Amino acid sequence: MGHESSKDLPDTDTTTNSEGGSTRFSRMKQKLHFHNKDHHPHPHLRRIFRRLSVSRRNGSSSSSSSSTSALKLVSPEDFAGIALLTLISADMQFKDRWLACVSLGEQTFRTHISHQTHKPVWNSEKKLLLEKNGPHLARISVFETNRVSKNKLVGYCEIDLLEFLAQDSDSDFEAFELFDPASAGKVVGRISLSCSVEDPIETETNFARRILGIVDYNEDGQLSFSEFSDLIKAFGNQVADNKKEELFKVADKNGDGVVSMDELAELLAIQQGNEPLINCCPVCGEALEVSDKLNTLVHLSLCFDEGTGNQVMTGGFLTDKQASYGWMLKLSEWAHFSSYDVGLNSGSSASHILVFDRKKKRLVEELIDKKIVLSMRAIYQSRIGLGLMDKGAKEILQSISEKQGREMNTIESARDIPKFVKFFKDQINLAEIKYPLEHFKTFNEFFIRELKPGARPVASVEHDDVAICAADCRLMAFKSVEDSLRFWIKGRKFSIQGLLGNEIYSSAYADGTVVIFRLAPQDYHRFHSPVSGTIDKFVKIPGCLYTVNPIAVNSKYCNVFTENKREVSIISTAHFGKVAFVAIGATMVGSITFSKKAGDHVKKGDELGYFSFGGSTVICVFEKDVIKIDEDLLANSARSLETLVTVGMSLGVATRNKQKLVCQNR
Repeated sequence: MGHESSKDLPDTDTTTNSEGGSTRFSRMKQKLHFHNKDHHPHPHLRRIFRRLSVSRRNGSSSSSSSSTSALKLVSPEDFAGIALLTLISADMQFKDRWLACVSLGEQTFRTHISHQTHKPVWNSEKKLLLEKNGPHLARISVFETNRVSKNKLVGYCEIDLLEFLAQDSDSDFEAFELFDPASAGKVVGRISLSCSVEDPIETETNFARRILGIVDYNEDGQLSFSEFSDLIKAFGNQVADNKKEELFKVADKNGDGVVSMDELAELLAIQQGNEPLINCCPVCGEALEVSDKLNTLVHLSLCFDEGTGNQVMTGGFLTDKQASYGWMLKLSEWAHFSSYDVGLNSGSSASHILVFDRKKKRLVEELIDKKIVLSMRAIYQSRIGLGLMDKGAKEILQSISEKQGREMNTIESARDIPKFVKFFKDQINLAEIKYPLEHFKTFNEFFIRELKPGARPVASVEHDDVAICAADCRLMAFKSVEDSLRFWIKGRKFSIQGLLGNEIYSSAYADGTVVIFRLAPQDYHRFHSPVSGTIDKFVKIPGCLYTVNPIAVNSKYCNVFTENKREVSIISTAHFGKVAFVAIGATMVGSITFSKKAGDHVKKGDELGYFSFGGSTVICVFEKDVIKIDEDLLANSARSLETLVTVGMSLGVATRNKQKLVCQNR
């Protein structure tokens, strides 16, 4: 009749039940990496499946809720399939031990490290969820490995997976050129890969077959009733547990107590569609919304592969840089010296600043010198550091900034331009710059560089009721000042009145919308008008030159925006009322230059001015309820995650009609 497992495995449970299945069940749970439902899922699994509007710490939600609504990733209309991407091999220009990574959205996966060769072979695969309106531009990065310090990025390519899958090709794979990140257009190798999409029915059947394989203890392709019972227990469904005999008999057509896995796989697939058996994921313990069949299937298919190691590529990384690190990063994380995380930048998480690239729809890591990070953490995230500021270091910092600014205007400073470009590699697009590097006689001339006409197209250019992004920057947007204080600005004395000053401030801004545009040194440093209107006035407010890096902004000891040197302008508009535009200086930024004057009319996208050398910030304050900020910007900001944007991208739309605003502003 039936058969039992013939494997002699050591017991992991001392208790048994009447079916003798408790020991096997314990082993099965270990094999599945099964978690009790009260435990948090693996960090990388939570990153795949959760899209919460809360900040996340170390991959687990700061909210203790595990509500089923968190599983609703994609609508049937947006679902494009589950793609199987395989990184096969590469052809490089020199011998080394090679590592490849693939980044898509907020996930990054890595291959194993090859042998010493110039033609590494990985044959590493990974399943990826594809959405028509979600991330589908994959970045493939190839690193030469150096376990002593850090691995070096040698080449990369970007592939639109939806376009790739839509192509007609007779070949099982395709080769793509790898480009040098430090030299635009330079080819450093080729990588071969394949990509295919599973049919949804095939995906469902394959999942059922894989999970049944876990309890096929003697691996003969057939299951006994006791083995099937072990599996049902892991599903966490009492109704299914009560019906397991009935379900098994349906598949056991000849009544011999043994059924093939293919028969049971088909039965489970049908049953899951009619009356779901699985209430919780047997890998991560996450509760499933059984009525949402599509997302349950997606979750189980991807999560099961993660949990069992069925896929060769290793996951759990946020960026390719993180995935490329070796034991040095693991040691620093163990010592709480540094960590990778999405959210507020304090403590060890301040070592790596992650932002979401709006255009490419994936996480990227901001490049910043580690010595600078350590010094900023020491100064801005401790009482001692800020105490030094109060005792004269503030004036020293301002003096250093002014001196550095003068040096950046000397002829000798031009020799730093190539080094600067090399350090920021693929984060500066030389093809967009109006003039070649040889044109710039000083570093500051390069720093305030202009772009070629058309390099920054303006969204809805003919519609003045659509506001745009004012700078190439990392953006945070909040419906109210209260939201900005909850999710981002941690200075205890921040207020809109303190930011704008008494001459500009009015009660209309009190609970208005706040948009923060943070410029990093590598960015294009000219700022543009986010709206069309007339400039009423400019007001200069003297102050300090603290850094505007998130390390300082997220610190409770510092009030960057209300203490720094800044210049405030008011733009009167037909659709948004009076918009306050605040240009804020920062460390190494001694100069804020406006190219417009009071009384000038500006169209959205027109240049307003520029910052000289250093990092800097623009803040726009809109009157209450005059603008509806784009949802993706609000969602990222609610997670304390900056969005990487460029000048001209959509910011939001006006919520009031033109006539009503005109009357209010008279």
